[in-house]
Amino acid sequence: MNHYFVAAAVTIFLVGLVHSLLGEKLIFQRLRHKGSIVPSHGGNVLGPDHVRILWATWHIVTVFGWSMGAVLLHVSAATHATARFMTEAIALSALAASLLVFIGTRARHPGWAGLLAVAVFAWLGGI
Repeated sequence: MNHYFVAAAVTIFLVGLVHSLLGEKLIFQRLRHKGSIVPSHGGNVLGPDHVRILWATWHIVTVFGWSMGAVLLHVSAATHATARFMTEAIALSALAASLLVFIGTRARHPGWAGLLAVAVFAWLGGI
């Protein structure tokens, strides 16, 4: 079993969980009407439909991250070229996402560090 892939998978599952929980607590809680699951209150800047798609997109990132984690767990025991391609794709996408968060938030959002860890673990696992 490739322990780097397992570490990358566990890291991305944790990043996804923290991403969704903190997003709900710090952002969407204030945009939600009482008793509503999906937020729709965007004040003077965003209309209800904009807030709804922002909420859905926020959680889609977590779902895609968990999908990558599942792939990494599956290939942690594999030894073929397809597994190498998949892990390189995951490592590069996690690195690109890390750079986007780092640049976009001027390193103030900690998500860049978790995504960078996923990229490093996936890359090390593929060596």
